[in-house]
Amino acid sequence: MKLTIEGVGSATRGTSGGCGSSPWSSGRGCSACWGERSREVDAHPKSPPPPPKPLITPALFSPRPPPNREQREKGKNPDLRSPLPAVLFRLHPPVAPAVHPIVLEPGSEVLPLDVMDEVAFRYGEPLGFRIPVIAFEHGGVHTDHGSKVSGDGPPLGYASPMTDNLWNDAEAAGYPGDLGLRVYTSRLLGRDKSLVLHGGGNTSVKVREPNLFGEEEDVLYVKGSGWDLETIEAEGFAPVRLAPALRLASLARLSDPQMVNELRTAMTRASAPMPSVEAILHAALPFKYVDHTHADAVVTVTNTPGGEARVREIYGGSVVVIPYVMPGFDLARLCAQRFAAEAGPETVGMVLLNHGIFSFGATARESYERMIHLVSLAEVYLKRLGAWELGPFPEPADSVATADLARLRHEISKAAGFPMLLASRRNARNARSRAFARRPDAAAVSQQGPATPDHVIRTKRLPLLGRNPEDVEGYARAYRDYFSEYAPQAASPKTILDPAPRVILDPELGLLTAGRTAKDAAIAAEIYEHTMDVIERAERLGGYRALSARDLFDVEYWDLEQAKLAKAGKPPVFAGEVALVTGAASGIGHACADSLLARGAAVVGLDVDPKIENLLARPDFLGLRCDVTAEEELRRAVATAVEAFGGVDLLILNAGIFPASRRIADLPLAEWDRVMRVNLDANLLLLRLCHPLLRLAPAGGRVVVIGSKNVPAPGPGAAAYSASKAALQQLARVAALEWGADGIRINTLHPNAVFDTGVWTDEVLASRAAAYGLTVAEYKTHNVLRVEVSSRDVAELAAEMCGPRFAKTTGAWLPVDGGNERVI
Repeated sequence: MKLTIEGVGSATRGTSGGCGSSPWSSGRGCSACWGERSREVDAHPKSPPPPPKPLITPALFSPRPPPNREQREKGKNPDLRSPLPAVLFRLHPPVAPAVHPIVLEPGSEVLPLDVMDEVAFRYGEPLGFRIPVIAFEHGGVHTDHGSKVSGDGPPLGYASPMTDNLWNDAEAAGYPGDLGLRVYTSRLLGRDKSLVLHGGGNTSVKVREPNLFGEEEDVLYVKGSGWDLETIEAEGFAPVRLAPALRLASLARLSDPQMVNELRTAMTRASAPMPSVEAILHAALPFKYVDHTHADAVVTVTNTPGGEARVREIYGGSVVVIPYVMPGFDLARLCAQRFAAEAGPETVGMVLLNHGIFSFGATARESYERMIHLVSLAEVYLKRLGAWELGPFPEPADSVATADLARLRHEISKAAGFPMLLASRRNARNARSRAFARRPDAAAVSQQGPATPDHVIRTKRLPLLGRNPEDVEGYARAYRDYFSEYAPQAASPKTILDPAPRVILDPELGLLTAGRTAKDAAIAAEIYEHTMDVIERAERLGGYRALSARDLFDVEYWDLEQAKLAKAGKPPVFAGEVALVTGAASGIGHACADSLLARGAAVVGLDVDPKIENLLARPDFLGLRCDVTAEEELRRAVATAVEAFGGVDLLILNAGIFPASRRIADLPLAEWDRVMRVNLDANLLLLRLCHPLLRLAPAGGRVVVIGSKNVPAPGPGAAAYSASKAALQQLARVAALEWGADGIRINTLHPNAVFDTGVWTDEVLASRAAAYGLTVAEYKTHNVLRVEVSSRDVAELAAEMCGPRFAKTTGAWLPVDGGNERVI
């Protein structure tokens, strides 16, 4: 008799998996175990041995990973691509192959299943994780047929997991060796922001390699400080001798500075980065590969009332659960003790409450896929309880006035004591954050703390609610009170950090983030976007519960973080400031952008050339295509600049055109008008638009006008150009008079013969040289010093004129021309 079995892989009975070997033994699982959608089995074996009474125990199984993307694309395991979860159970003890009907309540479906060590079937959402009715039939012996029997623990379940398994054999082949595969799977983890955010998480591998004397020794390669999993290289792993690291775990006490010193002295390469603070924990876990993430789904579950009980409900004995302890030596020591005492044969992970999750294995793939599987279990749990899907969210409102954002940035910078950037996310994610800020209970749920303690270093403990000046003042006052309360309780003296918020929630603006750099602001935004998801999902489980203020203070004012603060050098001169540069796609404008970026400014570059949009790929540069003669385009560009960085502090008026040489008698009015619109009118428009922003610049507004030698010493054939630049100089001088009371200073540079610019085409260069009776080569160095002036020469002086050396200079003009006899 043949039976068709739906949803069961083609496998034969074995000791721990259908293939007769542990699916984790190679880190891959047996391809046969994923099987086909249906197969035929013999329902009547000739001489089945009398089995003991089988018992379904969902909590007792060897976990099998979900199929990776490559397997799904090949069409294997179609059941696991269905919208219903697939659940794996094991019968204990194993029995001979036979037909056992599994009856699912309400009794409308009976699936005849081949009994082996693991059987699989699908269940509907209403059944949840408990299987109410189970019936067995074997050799005429009925065991509890039709009676209601429930599994005592959670099954290994997943349904088209939200967390993708990104393993790809072809990609992995490009990463040879143990360390190579460690790099590969670390990057896979880093790609998924629901697992780790910037700098978060850590991974390791233990290898045996010869030392200088040819002796084999065990070395722990653990992620080094300052490296990001998404982009880590082999050089980003710190090689630490395993033996001394394990001895450290046996100590009763070890301060963080001592731990850092001991780990550094145990390294096999002096130039390697400092090992992760969790290096001892990685050393203590008895597995070749160890992965650690701060998975959103897991943190959501742990940050709820009864979080530990929920973790045990999801994972049973497959993980060891560790109560919250601050990262560092104490956590490593506790994990070593608890893991040795509580881990069993089925343990494949470790959950650190209010912190994250570990997985481990014999291979890089095994450890990685266990991580994906464990996180998927938490995701399915949240989905089953209606705590996964969020939204939909309303579309963002129209942009708020740029002056409001600039004013908020001004107040935040004043609280910090130095200029700060303020980033606004005007996109779909901000629609989501605006909905979060409008929650009736936003003041309660947002004021508990971050999802994991390490986020406090990037986001501070709490976000600011609102955007009024008194809101910022109140936040700074509360932060100083927080420091005053907990600093005296610390084991060592602490230096207060600036009290300015890093995360701002506003019902109209949504999520805004502040930082000394664009990268810092972007990291804070990314972290809090995930924090909002964690909070809202936790609320659906009964409430979000963060760590106490005291615990978070200990992390924010960690000795290791305070040491970094003490060693930090002076920030770049324009750190936290925003520069707007016109004509930035080439020549002097491009050089100005480079010079300002090198001094720490965030730069917005405008140009009519579309290449400006992809000129520089970095978080502190925004290139916008803009015709500066079109007022509406300028208005949108300025608004976009403010939404990106919070304001405008430095304005470089560089855009201009230099027409071909033409005598006044031959100068058409249309050409005159065109030159005036670009070289003069556009600058008036931009000055007018930026004045409210320059007034609010934390360190005072600064404007540098790129003029021309033709202002003090015009030449024949350049009437339109010379007149436009002369008028621009007068405009700048009047602005210096009018805006001085606002703390805005305006100065002008008059370059000459700068030939690496878009203005100087070969045609124009030849034309001007001929007008003076010179060759092109002679014309390039036709100055007193006989030097060629470059765009970078002009840009460096423009940047310096915005800096402290010219803090008391306004309304001035300065030549950059190598010395011109007529100007002198």
